[in-house]
Amino acid sequence: MSITRRLTYRLYPSRCQDAKLHYWRRLHASLYNAAVYNRKTQYQKFGHSVNYLEQQNSLPDFKKVWPEYKELGSHALQATLKRVDFAFTRFFKGLGGYPKFKVSRRYSGWTYPCGAGWQVETKGQNGHLTLSNLGRIQMRGKARTWGKPTTCTIFFRNGCWYASITVQCQPQRQTGTGSIGIDLGCKEAITLSTGEKISKPDFLKVGQRQVKAASKSLRRKRSPNRNKRIKASRRWKKERTKVSKLQRKVTRQREDWLHKTTSSIVSGNSLIAGELLHVKGMTSKAKKGTNKKQKAGLNRSILEVGFGIIGGLLEYKSAEAGGFYLESPTRTLKPTQRCAKCWELTPKTLSDRVHICSNPNCGHTEDRDVNAAQVNEIWARGEELASLDAESPSSTACGSMRQLGAKKRQKLAP
Repeated sequence: MSITRRLTYRLYPSRCQDAKLHYWRRLHASLYNAAVYNRKTQYQKFGHSVNYLEQQNSLPDFKKVWPEYKELGSHALQATLKRVDFAFTRFFKGLGGYPKFKVSRRYSGWTYPCGAGWQVETKGQNGHLTLSNLGRIQMRGKARTWGKPTTCTIFFRNGCWYASITVQCQPQRQTGTGSIGIDLGCKEAITLSTGEKISKPDFLKVGQRQVKAASKSLRRKRSPNRNKRIKASRRWKKERTKVSKLQRKVTRQREDWLHKTTSSIVSGNSLIAGELLHVKGMTSKAKKGTNKKQKAGLNRSILEVGFGIIGGLLEYKSAEAGGFYLESPTRTLKPTQRCAKCWELTPKTLSDRVHICSNPNCGHTEDRDVNAAQVNEIWARGEELASLDAESPSSTACGSMRQLGAKKRQKLAP
């Protein structure tokens, strides 16, 4: 069974190609803003709700008035209109705010939703990307598993051009026959049911100290203020670039460490038991009357470890290896309070780091995090694995280019 994977390569265009890529990015941003304005004015003045199909059908007439859009390709323009449709769909479902106009210098890029308009020459490592009406561009990067390219997204970030390519592939990963439970924490990032503890690497702490020092220096410079019509000083811009560079470095180091750690866990265990965490609620701001500084420090520690990333990495890597990743219902199971031996609940506070069972017939004593990991593992072993074979609902249920094409073909079919 083939799986869709996204691979990102860095592009190295020539000076002429770079200028044209920026020009195309401005055109796509203008099209996005025009589509948002069209929907807004049509509803406010005439009470007419414009949908994606109506805007797509107006593209031929639009390109007659603006002939510079002809070289961008019809499929790429349709994908930009689909972005507008996604934004309004999220707004009507209550998942986001009302779509806003995009500044061209902050507009990320555009997408080729099918094989038209682009061609890639690589077997997974480095290669070249050919775009219609632009030419051949060198790209660098390495894919763990290569397959059949399906879509391509060109975007500009931090002064560099990138190509994000999705491929249909069959990734394979080695795994063992064991089972293990994990518990996430701030003091020790990952605690395994075997008693092993994985701490945050020191280079993350060093990177955070550098970011903090650079941010303090940034606050001493003259920052921009649009209300007071104050422009940023050159030193502020220079220091802001330095802070962004350090933050990106820390992010890459954290992602690299998380990938290596989760791959090591998956390589030796076919059944991994984690815990279902509501990270957004855990990292919410402190309420009035509580210690805001302590809560801010706790939120920072949770985000530094990557509570919301580890579960996703373990899930897809276990699926590639043919294993299973389960998340225990934390609110009902209460692994930090439940005993791994007798299953009795023992209330604890955050300061209690050792589990001492309250059941007089048990008296089990274990490290708090190790006991919680063991509880997760015991719970996962008792679950029915046959229910995992059922397909989970797609995350693109709101509609994609492929689904839209299928619906159109159904309408045109006799």
